[in-house]
Amino acid sequence: MKNQEIKFKNLTHNYSILVGSNTLGLLPQRIKLLCPKTKKIALIVDRNIPIKFIKIVKNKLRDYYVFVLPFAASEKFKSLSKTVFYVNKLLSKNFNRSDLIISMGGGITGDLGGFVASIFKRGINFINIPTTLLAQVDSAIGGKTGVNSIYGKNLVGSFYQPKLVISDTSFLNSLSKKELICGYAEILKHSIIKDKKFFNWLKKNTKYIFSRRSKELIYAIKKSCQIKMHFVNKDVNEKGLRMILNFGHSFAHAIEVKNKYSKKITHGEAVLAGMILATRISLIKKVCNKKTIDEINKIYDDNNLSYTYKKYSNINSINSLIPYLKNDKKNNDDKINFILLKKIGKTSLPNKNKISLSNLKKLSNSIARY
Repeated sequence: MKNQEIKFKNLTHNYSILVGSNTLGLLPQRIKLLCPKTKKIALIVDRNIPIKFIKIVKNKLRDYYVFVLPFAASEKFKSLSKTVFYVNKLLSKNFNRSDLIISMGGGITGDLGGFVASIFKRGINFINIPTTLLAQVDSAIGGKTGVNSIYGKNLVGSFYQPKLVISDTSFLNSLSKKELICGYAEILKHSIIKDKKFFNWLKKNTKYIFSRRSKELIYAIKKSCQIKMHFVNKDVNEKGLRMILNFGHSFAHAIEVKNKYSKKITHGEAVLAGMILATRISLIKKVCNKKTIDEINKIYDDNNLSYTYKKYSNINSINSLIPYLKNDKKNNDDKINFILLKKIGKTSLPNKNKISLSNLKKLSNSIARY
């Protein structure tokens, strides 16, 4: 499949997402077009990226002064202290607002790089090069940036749109199956909340995504980007409809915080677990029917993904997560603002299904039973 260009456009921002197997080659010409006054480039790069890719990018930026800032990407280091460290590094090199930050890595690196860009001299040019499937289909799209607090994930941040996103699928060849599952969780989520036809396509083609077949991989990334951008365009600053993208994430973030962002469970695995728990609540609350949860269970079973939620399907595990739900960003009072599922391709509206912590505890036995 040829390189795909998806255009993000709303009243205040316009930028492109380039998806394909050789999109890195387009970087120099796009910088000249989008950032014509740039002289210096700070490359915030995940230390885990194979050195050959870093050399490729540096070679393409040979017309600029390039300052490489390695980042030991983990949720533990996605912090305010690390943000200040990078801001001071840029100040020491006399970067100005016409210069450019390029983030190169997974979602953690993109979150931190985008946040640094948003606050450095109140905003510097920013290009995101996501190198994981999760980042390419989710975190690199929509302008959310941020770092973690001891009280939870992504609680300090801003909305800041990039000048460009380059999603080159050649990066994905170095990923483990676990990392691919991490991104697939968001692909599946996008189909569940918005597009039944895409969900049906995934039932037939998920195996090709996991085998990294280029045609299916590029199509899945493109469709996910389009679905996410549908919600972002309608609600850039997450005041309403965009919250639908958080389907499954209330429980997912609770799982991650409870596990102290351990590598034992990835964000995607937590989302896969969270979507099952949220769908069970949807069934208990009679928002969806049993056919809906059976369809979702089947795609998990067919692709050996059921392990992601089984650990959290007993009453003790569910109750242990409840205290961690209270700091969820979607909450605007003392109740949990759940996004529930009506059917494949359609959710309830945000703020329509708020459940108190005490009532959620009463439901935990029913959640575990399904």
